Amino acid sequence: MTTLAISPIALRRLFDYLDYAPQPKSGDLSELLGHWRERRGGKVLPSLAEIDPAEAGVPQQFWFIFRPSDPPGDFVLSAGAEALAPLLGPCAAGDALRAAPRSRAAARLRRLFAAASAAGEPILAAFASREGEPALVEVLAAPLAGEDPRRPAILGGLALRPLLHGPRGGARYPLKPGAAGPLLFALGDSRGLGEAIADHVGLELAAHEERDFEDGEHKTRPLVGVRGRDVYVLAGLAGGAGQSANDRLCRLLFFIATLKDAGAVRVTALAPYLSYARKDRQTKTRDPVTIRYVAELFETVGADALLTLEAHNLAAFQNAFRCLTVHLDADLLFAEHFAAILGEAPAAVASPDLGGAKRAERFRQRLEARLGRPVAKAFMDKQRSMGKVTGDIFAGDVAGRIVIVVDDMIASGTTMARMAAACRAHGAEEVHLAATHGLFSEGAPALMEARQASSIVVTDSVSPLRIDPGRLGGRLKVLSVAPLLAEALARCHAGGSIAELLGR
Repeated sequence: MTTLAISPIALRRLFDYLDYAPQPKSGDLSELLGHWRERRGGKVLPSLAEIDPAEAGVPQQFWFIFRPSDPPGDFVLSAGAEALAPLLGPCAAGDALRAAPRSRAAARLRRLFAAASAAGEPILAAFASREGEPALVEVLAAPLAGEDPRRPAILGGLALRPLLHGPRGGARYPLKPGAAGPLLFALGDSRGLGEAIADHVGLELAAHEERDFEDGEHKTRPLVGVRGRDVYVLAGLAGGAGQSANDRLCRLLFFIATLKDAGAVRVTALAPYLSYARKDRQTKTRDPVTIRYVAELFETVGADALLTLEAHNLAAFQNAFRCLTVHLDADLLFAEHFAAILGEAPAAVASPDLGGAKRAERFRQRLEARLGRPVAKAFMDKQRSMGKVTGDIFAGDVAGRIVIVVDDMIASGTTMARMAAACRAHGAEEVHLAATHGLFSEGAPALMEARQASSIVVTDSVSPLRIDPGRLGGRLKVLSVAPLLAEALARCHAGGSIAELLGR
């Protein structure tokens, strides 16, 4: 098999991967290659007249045919403009590659087709395209016998995978595939979210082993080399599904230490929900400040950075850690979701307690900017002691408005249920509950009875979902944070702006 490493310099400059014994990742390209091989039979090359990709079940948007130009030196599109448009821009049958709107991609195809013609064999290539929407491109070029045996026609196939889908428009930081790229691991039941993040970024999840022993101990190790690599580890730290928060935190810490021992140059923990972050100050004599202890653990095992989503207390989070921290919020996701619901109706954003007033105000400003009109505010007093919640002071203008109650998490649901009832009592038309982390402790019994809430919106930062959606009567909506985390990962790796990502 000829690889990129021993290909001519001119090809190495244009492609990230070349394979003269193709094994496409795309199922449609595999079908196309199988069709070419079947029509070839024992001949040197199949003829153009023998090729019919539609007969092989390959959709039109995946294949194309080029003929050699006259005079030589270029290729002219014969069929498949629909397949090529996302890569080359608008094109039609009869157009030459040199005339394509996107010249960089056209130059790559021209050199690839020339190499396939010279080799007399199919070639599979991959590259990252940044013309138009950033994408990973997998392209197959297979020669076809034509009128001039020295100048074959080309049967081609194209598969595009977006490099990144951020939660908003603007600058993107696509990742190049290859040995120098980052590695992404996903521990435990965070694999589903990890696969979604990897798909958005254009990576494959790195393989690892998780093994439990009879006495309750465990071992986690990478199954790929990490020496000299930039490594990201995704882990859900909310207790549940047979593992406590302690179990999950310990597994993550041990794995980070293992990666550093194995030579990783930088390890970043991706913990969308950071356990123990709620205990950020002493409220009683000799209380622990657990978030600080957790920070010291991450630093001790060698974590270079920690990325989390909607920490309970941002100031406490930032002050606790001495390693690099990246704090994200889901405000833009929620703003897009609720803008569609609100339409032209008057709106208000409410905080269920004074401690979350800054969070609610931050979201209110984002929503106001998204709607282009004023959004009212409200808040309620709350005091929690010995597991009991008290406080009845309510302030704000919610009468006749659609109210969005914003908090960082929903655990038992008691706080949110109280606020929904209070908003209704003060004349709100509708009440929607929004929280980044859906913990749903013990099934969140308070939410079952909170019929004042028209909808309950959370993200998939805590997975798997820990409540039966049917019990909420269709009111539950889960938004994906995979695009947000993927964009943040890409920007961390490439040195991009997190503030720009969050719209600041």
